[in-house]
Amino acid sequence: MSHDELAQIEARYARRGASAADRYSLLRPDVWQIWAERHRALLRGLARQPTGPQHWRVLEVGCGAGGNLLDLLRLGCQPEHLTGLELLPERLAAAQACLPAAVRLLGGDATTASIAPASQDLVLQFTVFSSILDADLQQRLAAAMWRWLKPGGAVVWYDFVVNNPGNPDVRGVPLARVRALFPEGVLRAERLTLAPPLARAVCRVHPGLYGLFNALPLLRTHRLVWIEKRQSAA
Repeated sequence: MSHDELAQIEARYARRGASAADRYSLLRPDVWQIWAERHRALLRGLARQPTGPQHWRVLEVGCGAGGNLLDLLRLGCQPEHLTGLELLPERLAAAQACLPAAVRLLGGDATTASIAPASQDLVLQFTVFSSILDADLQQRLAAAMWRWLKPGGAVVWYDFVVNNPGNPDVRGVPLARVRALFPEGVLRAERLTLAPPLARAVCRVHPGLYGLFNALPLLRTHRLVWIEKRQSAA
């Protein structure tokens, strides 16, 4: 990634300020319902893996404070088989504080990370690409992720589908763009996640309204995509 774009990404996150920590707290009813829905969908996909979690080698791009890696440890993944890449130093430090020392955590530009080709069974990205507003940088990161992935493995993608009019620092990534980023992949996709501003509003009235509104697919703003790499793929 170019240094200019990396600096801009850091600035975008900084603009969100301390309020973002409270907004995404799992103690909020909208957040834990979003998390639970996504977690169920992720578990359904992981259950289709041909081997057990103790054998998986998993890398997460944009691992943040390490929450997804912690979930993988609870599933039975081995710490020494997990890698997290994180641009923001404060988030990397938070991950280092809560994850076992055997988990490999790397900071800085993900596209230059020292990851062996075809070494990962799963490569995860959760709301990373929507924060990269430069198409060329998106392409380079996708190419790196595909290079790290073993044939027979999968990229696990969770990100915005549509733009957020209240947040110009992110941009939705439609399914056609995902296909363009991973042209050799076999995609399996589903829509998830009640639009977060709407989720916050309805959960202030009653948490039970999340499921009612989320039953309408047009109100779901994210997509979980499994992007499989064929065994014959280079």
